[in-house]
Amino acid sequence: MRMGISADGGHCFNPVDESQMKVVLEKLYVRYNRRRLIEPDPLQFVYRYSSRADMEIVALLSAVLAYGRVRQIEKNLTNLFARMGNNPFDFVLNFDERAGAGLKKFKHRFTTGDNISDLLFLLKTVIDRHGTIEAFFVQGYNSSDKNIIPALSNFCGSLLRIYAETFSRQPDRGLRYLLADPNDRSACKRLNLFLRWMVRDDDVDTGLWKSVDKAKLIVPVDVHIARLCRILKLYNRKTVSLASAVEITESFAKIQPGDPVKYDFALSRIGIVENCNGKYKPHCDNCELIAFCREKH
Repeated sequence: MRMGISADGGHCFNPVDESQMKVVLEKLYVRYNRRRLIEPDPLQFVYRYSSRADMEIVALLSAVLAYGRVRQIEKNLTNLFARMGNNPFDFVLNFDERAGAGLKKFKHRFTTGDNISDLLFLLKTVIDRHGTIEAFFVQGYNSSDKNIIPALSNFCGSLLRIYAETFSRQPDRGLRYLLADPNDRSACKRLNLFLRWMVRDDDVDTGLWKSVDKAKLIVPVDVHIARLCRILKLYNRKTVSLASAVEITESFAKIQPGDPVKYDFALSRIGIVENCNGKYKPHCDNCELIAFCREKH
């Protein structure tokens, strides 16, 4: 990493050469942004269905459960969708106490079957009233907003209010974790991931949603993206928060203004598939990012 030491003893990052960075990121995009490289990403489950309605439901469930170890996520999503049958949309549309009972034994880390039942009840309500998750989401979306954060906050807040109004009690911690509200300053990685899948349209992302501008998306910042973006000097914060995600997105927007989340999948492959941890290894010489991240002594 090319960096100096500031007067207070901290690291001071040199500015990114945006034109050079774009050339490198485009090479990564061409190399990694391919449908055949999606596994083990939870997005793989979305492409197991051909119906738009099924894909939207599966995408939201896959995204909100995308926490923990990769293999554990795969195993538990396989379990969940097996319980929901061949048509997840129909399962949600007809969701009732009996269907909820079939989810009782489901568990993914600290998410319980009851948490999933609560979420599916909310999705059933949304579909009954609006037809699709997209139609519900765009009610809180304003194209004049700087980014998607206000719409995402409206989305989560509206769902949690539906729950409170229906059951005359506040949602428990498990459901609130699945619907992490940006107002709580969470980086909202999982819901931003869902939005990327829905809004962007290429060989990886589905492009199912046509009502939201991809320029408004926020980078879904997980541990891999956070580490790589810090190495690449795209932000300089010690913790990963919503502010970090916004700063990273704004750095990408200087490189790709109309599509700041374009390189997210490709960069995540380097972290997940190539097992990049920021420390130099011999095979790093074959990586497009070597010019930016190799330590200079």
